[in-house]
Amino acid sequence: MLYFRSLTFNFVFYVNLIVQMILWTPYYFLSPRHRAWFVPKFWSRTSMWLYDKIAGTKNDITGQENLPEGSFILAPKHQSFWDAIAFFPFLQDPLYILKRELTWIPFFGWYIMKMRMIPVHRGSRSKALKAVVAATKEEMARNPRQLIIYPEGTRRAPGDEPAYKYGIVEIYTQLGIPVVPVAHVAGLYWPRRKFLRYPGTVKARFLPPIPPGLGKDEFMARLIGETEAACDQFLIDAARGPNPPALPPTAMKRLQELDAAARTKV
Repeated sequence: MLYFRSLTFNFVFYVNLIVQMILWTPYYFLSPRHRAWFVPKFWSRTSMWLYDKIAGTKNDITGQENLPEGSFILAPKHQSFWDAIAFFPFLQDPLYILKRELTWIPFFGWYIMKMRMIPVHRGSRSKALKAVVAATKEEMARNPRQLIIYPEGTRRAPGDEPAYKYGIVEIYTQLGIPVVPVAHVAGLYWPRRKFLRYPGTVKARFLPPIPPGLGKDEFMARLIGETEAACDQFLIDAARGPNPPALPPTAMKRLQELDAAARTKV
């Protein structure tokens, strides 16, 4: 049943994406940008609804009271494709930094550029970072937007050793706006590089914002410490809850470490 429901969801998920991109095209490209956001947000909601009804996986996203008004940086854990689409409905005007090659894809690239995302050429890292910061400042001077950055860059398995990149520190320092960490363990239910979709409840939380103006080391320590502590708790809750999902080796190892640390404290 797990295989059947997973295959069915994956098929319907991509059909839903293609159909909506085609049907919404006139409205999307003829509407002002702030109205056109309805389309990707509606797609996100329908995708999560299909995820629930077909794969049996619900979403429990909390902490909306921690989202500031205006511009800020959203810094989610990156474990699966789930965290690339689930937060759209909670943000007024999201902004992504993405590979410029994505903008060259017919139709899909047009959708991206309509929302004035920031393409980056991944050549020299220092030059790319300067260009990204300059373009982001220019865009946020036009409109208050919410910049989505994955601090670890690539997807990591649940419970894996954190590997935060220094780029978010530079962007935080240069932009001077709050950072909202986002904790979750969606990779337990929507694993990376696998087609299986495990039933259960994906829990995620927008954590209290980290204010601007902190020193680089202090900011990084808070970002990692607060995000990882919340993810650890979600991992424990998922493992101890009813009908827990299959745990990857990284999650099992992390649970053993947390259990050993708890016994040491006692």
